[in-house]
Amino acid sequence: MNALAISLQTYFTTFAHTQRDLSANTIASYRDTWRMLLKYLTSTLGMSTDAVDFDALTAMNINGFLDYLEQERHNSTRTRNARLTAIRAVLSRALPDHPEHAATITQVLAIPPKRAIKPIIEFLTPAEVDALLAAPDPATWTGRRDHTLLTMTAQTGLGISEICSLTHDDIHLGAGPHIACTGKGRRQRITPLTRVTVNTMTAYLAERTTRPGSALFCGPHGQPLSRDALEHRLATHVATARTTCPSLTPKHITMHTLRHTAAMNLLAAGVDVSIIALWLGHADTHSTDAYLHAHMAIKQAAIDRTRPPHVQPGTYRPAPDILAWLTSL
Repeated sequence: MNALAISLQTYFTTFAHTQRDLSANTIASYRDTWRMLLKYLTSTLGMSTDAVDFDALTAMNINGFLDYLEQERHNSTRTRNARLTAIRAVLSRALPDHPEHAATITQVLAIPPKRAIKPIIEFLTPAEVDALLAAPDPATWTGRRDHTLLTMTAQTGLGISEICSLTHDDIHLGAGPHIACTGKGRRQRITPLTRVTVNTMTAYLAERTTRPGSALFCGPHGQPLSRDALEHRLATHVATARTTCPSLTPKHITMHTLRHTAAMNLLAAGVDVSIIALWLGHADTHSTDAYLHAHMAIKQAAIDRTRPPHVQPGTYRPAPDILAWLTSL
């Protein structure tokens, strides 16, 4: 076993769990990155996986791997940067133990993340949410479960990992109904539930208690739904909803879109950005500021406040008689 293999085993068996206490999702992401990197180096350099050592981790090879992710696997810039973070995390830990490879490792650590244009946040309108919630079949257990799941997600804005980890004990439907969860960065928060969500959840829980397992949203045998299962169920219902709501057709809708929808609904209701950040579990308001850029009504209101007194508020529309308008110029 070479030095790189020992460093990888030390990182994932000791450092990641004991010293850093990284989340299961982070560890899985780092693991998958190194698996792809080793396979790439094996194919590119024409050597066995066991022969790949620190001397193969040159800045040129790592940049080649990052380009491979974007060009061959069609990964986004955000994913590319996440893979680079995983590589740098392991190498930063290995550097003090392997000074003989300091020059190679330092060059890799100096690779900067790639800058990218942040896309406009996509969210659903109230009519689109209604069409999506009407898509699951209420005559089946799966349909009733999915309807409850989508209703709760669109109202609370919980992330997909948070939904997967919910249990019976996390939901409270008595006085002050709410859901308790632990989000990214191990930040614990409580999210209140509306009357509509409480009524939907109450009917669902009465049926859920007859099935095994403790997961709030479970599969046929009581096991928690995976991230892929949630996205698959959502895609199925989005396809159904598009038949009655054509405005859904051009939109790329994921579970995170419902999280954005909840945030935009709060913003439209006049809720302060700092409160929305707490609602979503953001560490600060920098992540939440993106919703301000996506909310055209807020921008329109800002323009209306700066208009001259003689100008009518709202979006400009030319007079129907274009000849009269040209004459008035």
